[in-house]
Amino acid sequence: MLYLRQYKRDDAKVIVNWFESETEFRKWSSDRFDSYPITQEDMNYKYIDCNGDCAEKDNFYPMTACDDDGIVGHFILRYVDGDPRVLRIGFVVVDNKRRGMGYGTQMIKLALDYIFRIAGAKKATIGVFDNNPSAHGCYKSAGFKDVSYGKAWEFNGENWRVIEMEMHREEYFRGN
Repeated sequence: MLYLRQYKRDDAKVIVNWFESETEFRKWSSDRFDSYPITQEDMNYKYIDCNGDCAEKDNFYPMTACDDDGIVGHFILRYVDGDPRVLRIGFVVVDNKRRGMGYGTQMIKLALDYIFRIAGAKKATIGVFDNNPSAHGCYKSAGFKDVSYGKAWEFNGENWRVIEMEMHREEYFRGN
């Protein structure tokens, strides 16, 4: 059974090892980290010392998904423009040994449960690069809908477009 808990400093030593290439890493983090590969110190500095680069003090919530065998996945939550009615999911990653087994969808569904049942948000948002069909499919399986294309980001001479997705509280409760 999968469950969520608050991110702990020691989680970083597991999570940073899930990225097998810089392309995979950038699909996860875009330009949020200066270099690849990152260390657990880099991750903890960004998350704990820099509040995920969020200006508001109470606006960055890293979460870890676990099962009986340990850490399975990770994501963060943050309010969009400081608005507590809109929570954005970001930095979504699943242990590369467990990808394609439904853990990502299960983890996102747990995140949505937290967003709507506990945090009481009205809307959840997420973005995914258009060259990441497995993540896009995962988010759709969890109930997210495409709403627009965001800004393009360049990596290694390619333009990656962001597909913006969202789910409203009413949609969540209609399906759950």
